[in-house]
Amino acid sequence: MPHAASRGRSLAVLLGTAAVVLGLDHLTKWLVVQHLALYEQWPSSGPVTIHHIRNKGAAFGLFPQLQTVFLVVAVIVSLYIIVAGPRFASGLWAQVTLGAILGGAIANAVDRFVQGYVVDFIDLHRWPVFNLADSAIVVGIIVAVLSFGRGDDAARATR
Repeated sequence: MPHAASRGRSLAVLLGTAAVVLGLDHLTKWLVVQHLALYEQWPSSGPVTIHHIRNKGAAFGLFPQLQTVFLVVAVIVSLYIIVAGPRFASGLWAQVTLGAILGGAIANAVDRFVQGYVVDFIDLHRWPVFNLADSAIVVGIIVAVLSFGRGDDAARATR
């Protein structure tokens, strides 16, 4: 029974993290849409600005004609994380990492399904404009690659 309880806790952390990422992403997108006209930028200059754009493509606006493919991939990845995530790595940080990826994938998938595009707004001016969900996915993948690939010692350290 402790094994089932541990899996339950892992799943709760994973889904809780995903819900937080999803909520914060949609809140920030809503704020941008409410306060900035499409293509408006605030402040007008600086190293980081808020720039309201619509992205119909994948990362960096690539392949806008493949919306359906992006949705299918997001659903498959999300289901895999939910089913395999608690078995893959049971440590707290592992589940937070997977939850961040899951929350970001679901947030952008919901936008694509409901609106046909994703609102992007974080503009570093030397990189394509992105959003909080994109950040959660990228940071989650980087952490996963750096920590999950280190073997049993790393997995034990995150528990």
